[in-house]
Amino acid sequence: MPDTYPMHRPARTVLEQLIWERRQTLEEFVEYAETFAREHKEHGTLSVRHLQRLIAGRRSNDRPLGPVRPTTARLLERIFNVDIDDLLAPPAILARREDSNPSLQERLQTSARVDYTVIDVLHKQLQELRYMDRKMGSMITHDEVRVKIKQVEVLLSFSISPATRARLGELLSELCMLAGWQALDLRNPVESWQYYEQAKSAARESSSIVYEIHARAQHAFVLIDANKPEVAAELLATSRRHAAISSPTVLQAWLAAAHGEALAACQRKQESVEAFDDAENLLPLDCSAFDGPYVALHPVHLQRWRGHGLARLGTPDAIATLFAALDQLDPSFARAEAALQTDLAIAICKLGDLREARSHAYRAAHLIQTIGSARQQWRIQTILDRYPTHKSTP
Repeated sequence: MPDTYPMHRPARTVLEQLIWERRQTLEEFVEYAETFAREHKEHGTLSVRHLQRLIAGRRSNDRPLGPVRPTTARLLERIFNVDIDDLLAPPAILARREDSNPSLQERLQTSARVDYTVIDVLHKQLQELRYMDRKMGSMITHDEVRVKIKQVEVLLSFSISPATRARLGELLSELCMLAGWQALDLRNPVESWQYYEQAKSAARESSSIVYEIHARAQHAFVLIDANKPEVAAELLATSRRHAAISSPTVLQAWLAAAHGEALAACQRKQESVEAFDDAENLLPLDCSAFDGPYVALHPVHLQRWRGHGLARLGTPDAIATLFAALDQLDPSFARAEAALQTDLAIAICKLGDLREARSHAYRAAHLIQTIGSARQQWRIQTILDRYPTHKSTP
């Protein structure tokens, strides 16, 4: 018989109270959670029996509940936007916690202490997160980036100084763009899109339009993965027109390369090649002086990017371009190498050399497993399904 929401007793946990407020039975909520997990690419699962233990806050034998599986905790946190520890706490305890939250005066005083030194420290932490991300993958660093976003959000929300708000807006925009890219790498396109939206909003606090242009353009990669390359190409064409007015050439080069990728996804070969040529011509010899949003673009990365576009187009020169980039790639860019090896497997498969493609597919699969890139796993699996490398070659 379905569990109802009894109102004759107080809720034992915040989770139980929130389910009551939704006017759902436990069975209805479990069904909703399963649908939510599918739509948001979450791996957490929930049964009615498990939910009964969670809302009680203890096991059936009255023993402590113990730690909740991370995937289940994340699923519930995303549904309610409440930390798992708070969800499993009695409502009265949570109310006392909320009463002890910092006052407005305390928050304003904390944000007022943010100076250029503090912001520089936060930027250094962002750089360290970027290094860990490219070397270890999104699976390791994504939660830490999300925590840092919340921290900077609070500082920005209660900051009064226009100069401080501008610097924090730039920082928050950069953090959200990193989180958006990580979410895309983890095959969470909805979350990725939302982080890029947040990056745009934060960029408007800055004193530079280039942050907003860069954040807006990031949506194109979500659109490409969603099989909407024509929309992505138009978005990037518009971004390039806006950037041509006042943006540094390194950002214009990045936008041109991104446009080249979108055009390649549309199978518009000539336009794609021309966009990559534009990127190469725009890219300055020294990008170190660029004071703006982070773009990982120098000749080797641009060559890798061009090779990716050519692999999408199925042109024979993709292989030489990708090999040249592989020879010069910084080994700390583990995800970039995984993508490059995947592109090589795709390009070689299309030429029919399945034996050679197999070695690159294995290398890509090993790297993907190491860094936990669901996006690259999806790409390599798609091509392996289409060109099965397990078949023997003549």
